[in-house]
Amino acid sequence: MKNKMTKIGLALTGIFALMQLYRPKIDKGHYESQKKVFPHEVQAILKNSCYDCHSNQPDLKWFDQIAPANWIVAKDINKARSVLNFSEFDQLQKSDQNTKVWGAVNKIILGAMPLKNYLALHPEAAVSKTDLEILKKYALTLAPEQKQDTAKNHKLSTQYKAWRNNDIKTPKTLPVAVNGIAYIPEYKNWTPISTTQRIDNGTVRIIFGNSTAIKAIKDHKTNPWPDGTIIAKVNWESLTTPEGNISPGAFRGVEYMIKDRKKYASTKGWGWARFLTAEMKPYGTDASFTKECVSCHSPVANTDYVFTLPMQH
Repeated sequence: MKNKMTKIGLALTGIFALMQLYRPKIDKGHYESQKKVFPHEVQAILKNSCYDCHSNQPDLKWFDQIAPANWIVAKDINKARSVLNFSEFDQLQKSDQNTKVWGAVNKIILGAMPLKNYLALHPEAAVSKTDLEILKKYALTLAPEQKQDTAKNHKLSTQYKAWRNNDIKTPKTLPVAVNGIAYIPEYKNWTPISTTQRIDNGTVRIIFGNSTAIKAIKDHKTNPWPDGTIIAKVNWESLTTPEGNISPGAFRGVEYMIKDRKKYASTKGWGWARFLTAEMKPYGTDASFTKECVSCHSPVANTDYVFTLPMQH
């Protein structure tokens, strides 16, 4: 019995040793921002809670470098950097920076970041309530300043009325996203299911659902949503009246989520597409843009990757 246990122990030790020979590459990057992008207190929180995965400066502990933990760490870091890399943050356009910050803060609020399996071994990276308040206040400062401009408001209001009255003509040839999803003009005839506002980029949204989505809402079967569901999120520049009321202005674009578990299995069962401005220009240079969509919606995986809580019909 003793000899058998010794052999098992030696075999396991050999397997463990062989595992150490395979170490996935963690690209450390060759660029480090030298510009001051964030206030000092915000930068300190980001370095403590985010930089191990979302920068070119990972501070790997000894246990992070032992297989098979190393395999998980490498995967998480490479995936995280593809979505957000603070070391290269100053290379983004200001509007993209604001959107990234807004998304990151929302993921922290939802408890999706930092990752729970990461916090289990790195509890010092947890974002405290005080830290979160600092981040939230900073995110609010990024909201575009709402100035009263009668001429602009009239112009934007006219653009919204044109959209509402179907005066914005559908292109003869429908634009197609790089992942093959075509623009769906029929969304204008669908039923609104909710509204949202993004103060970081000064937009208001109305979310529409096709007939399959509306039936699912009526039947209380939205988690998961049935195949055939299409959700359209329409974005407008927000207008603020002297009385403080918010209303839609210029058309910014429309985004689609199309449910088909088999066809879109690689992107969590949803097909994603976004068309910008009245010209309906497809978003993204290649099909990998869907990774950005999935990453953004990952905090709400428990509601089938849909942020919008539909109003019951």
